[in-house]
Amino acid sequence: MHVSHPCARGWLARCLVFLSLGLAAVAALAQSAGAAGELRVGSKRFTESYILAEIAAQTVRAAGQPAQVRQGLGNTAIVYEALRAGQIDVYPEYTGTIAQEIVKDPSHTSVADLDRALAPMGLGVGVPLGFNNGYALAMRAEQATALGVTKLSDLARLPELKFGLSNEFVGRADGWAGLAKRYGLPQSPRGLDHGLAYEALAQRQIDVTDIYTTDAQIGKLGLVVLADDLGYFPRYDAVLLYRRDLPQRLPAAWHALQQLEGSIDQADMIAMNGQAVLESRPFAQVAQGFVRFLVGPTAGATAGAGETDPVNAAATGTLPLDATASGASAPGAALTPGGAASAAAAAAAGTAPKQGGFASRFWQRLWAPDLGALLGQHLLLVVVSVGLATLIAVPLGIGLMAHPRARAIALGTASVLQTIPSLALLAVLIAVLGVIGKPPALIALTAYSVLPILSNTCAGLAEVPPGLRNAAAALGMTRHQRLGYVEFPLALPTVLAGVRTATAIAIGTATIAAFIGAGGLGERIVTGLALNDSALLLAGALPAAALALVSEALFELLARHLARRRSAPPARAAARAHATKPAPLAPGARPAADPRQRTRPGGDSAGRSLSAQSADPAHMQATEAQDEAAHARRRARAEERAAHAIAQRELEAYERRRRSSKD
Repeated sequence: MHVSHPCARGWLARCLVFLSLGLAAVAALAQSAGAAGELRVGSKRFTESYILAEIAAQTVRAAGQPAQVRQGLGNTAIVYEALRAGQIDVYPEYTGTIAQEIVKDPSHTSVADLDRALAPMGLGVGVPLGFNNGYALAMRAEQATALGVTKLSDLARLPELKFGLSNEFVGRADGWAGLAKRYGLPQSPRGLDHGLAYEALAQRQIDVTDIYTTDAQIGKLGLVVLADDLGYFPRYDAVLLYRRDLPQRLPAAWHALQQLEGSIDQADMIAMNGQAVLESRPFAQVAQGFVRFLVGPTAGATAGAGETDPVNAAATGTLPLDATASGASAPGAALTPGGAASAAAAAAAGTAPKQGGFASRFWQRLWAPDLGALLGQHLLLVVVSVGLATLIAVPLGIGLMAHPRARAIALGTASVLQTIPSLALLAVLIAVLGVIGKPPALIALTAYSVLPILSNTCAGLAEVPPGLRNAAAALGMTRHQRLGYVEFPLALPTVLAGVRTATAIAIGTATIAAFIGAGGLGERIVTGLALNDSALLLAGALPAAALALVSEALFELLARHLARRRSAPPARAAARAHATKPAPLAPGARPAADPRQRTRPGGDSAGRSLSAQSADPAHMQATEAQDEAAHARRRARAEERAAHAIAQRELEAYERRRRSSKD
């Protein structure tokens, strides 16, 4: 493609440089899988998984080996794909989930059977942690007593009950569909985040929800767990799911992980969940107390070293903690003297400052030391994704203007991409790319940003007046010269409006990056959901809203600058306006009568009638409406004249250069 206009050549060169830098950045991010010899521990997006991942990583660090935690990667499908792709080495899982969701054979119930079934996939399962965390359904105790509900089969006679179930439970093979079929349940459940379901239950917005049997909120909210009288739910013994080459590749780290076998019982896990959820303790701090008891006091110096995750950073004391919050009983009280969690509770008890009110907690969470890092990560995701989308959509829109059918197909494809749920798209990208973190997040955000930029580019170019195109063609301009001199400058404000919309969308959607370990302000939102911590949720949401407001202000300033440039009259028109400007009046002189003013017949009576008419409110409103309409028409004509003037100047400059080149 030949581009003769220097501005167009410079714009194209800058686009190519930006695209090269963006692709290089994505390639570099794709290669940043973690330092050699470092154990990478992943977790799902609920409290217990966060804690167990921290315990595994801190146990390895206590043995003098490096370990990295990639928290809150998402549901089973996303974390499993990350493990298969080699982006993590190990994560805590449950035998029932492995049998139903990964091996897809419920007959495999023992760890040995599951390990043999996983071997062809390059995975292994081992290190049973010592407790069972099965699924169950729960209700408020007073409602269950009033209705006479004690077991799951009792729910079949109460179709009016409102079910609110976690999204993962609704979609699992061993979840709602099979349960409803086994017990003949007629209810239609609503999908909720697991962390929000307890709040909805407490506020009586729902009547029944799914729980994990080690959830700390069961006792706090006074819930009754319904008996599984038909034996539907399998056992969910906590284990470690790992890459099969891990014991050979990192033998010291694997040896440290084996210390966790049988070290946590169900009461211990309930106590640690309670410290995190009911007392607002950071996951890293909860895990630190347990690891200190398990491997000795030296673990405290190593645990948490080098962490950059905002949740782990909170363990340093930047977030307010409360050892007696929510009226919860002491976590260690229900444990045996030799229980590991009793030591964890003792280590953590009394070390946290008292929580203040909601405003105080929100303020401390908002200005935690991780704010700068999270803002930087969020901005990187937004700038790179919107930049890549601009470099894809603008040239594509220009190229498709001459092909209406292809343009319709491209806009339809971009619209379809916009409708794909973000987590579903991320799961597909992880499976295709074989990586987690920023690369799939950037690709997803870029896909969501293409539609507004592409549609606005096509709309802006379509609005260029045909007369200007014809005038440019009459001067002998090539297609690319017409684009650089006439069409794209006139379409630029509309194109920038599309970039503006895409930026606003990207700022909000970038929070999903936290679900796959890509960072950003979504880290706070994900953690707040897991802990049901409204202050932490707001501490992530409000900075994102502030970023959106700042971007809107910057784009507004840019739009006004372009509008001033477009509406500025050419120099010759300004000179004519100055030449026809009336001379200033001498002191005491009276202005000449306007020849357009005519004396109305009727004299003073007509004047009085006119005054009375102008005082009528209805007449005044009609007059104001007419004035506004006339002003709008004048403004539209002025903008059209300004656009024509700009195009005319460009055409005249082009004609002068062509003549000088011939001379």
